[in-house]
Amino acid sequence: MVIWWGASVEYGSALARSVRKGWISRSTERVAQQVMGELQASAYEVQPTDEVRTRAIRLLNLHPLRAADAFQLSTGLIWCGERTISAGFVCLDSRLREAADREGFNVLPFILES
Repeated sequence: MVIWWGASVEYGSALARSVRKGWISRSTERVAQQVMGELQASAYEVQPTDEVRTRAIRLLNLHPLRAADAFQLSTGLIWCGERTISAGFVCLDSRLREAADREGFNVLPFILES
């Protein structure tokens, strides 16, 4: 598993927002933080390099992405050496999923349109 260096801040933000909105409890947040910490400990973390930044800026000009999403996609492209055809990209955000698909990634999980 490969993650970008800001992943822990992103999932921390999502969990905190979920607690504030009442979607999950504090105890569920703590369990999720523990699980994510364990996953992060076993993942390869791509660091914030000039290459990541340059590629993210290019992606912002090609796709309707937020900055953090551009960093995630840039990280994926660097990890696979831009050979995306057999590379998986896990994401639930619709804009990031579309951009990753347009870049050639095998976007997961598969979501069937109803």
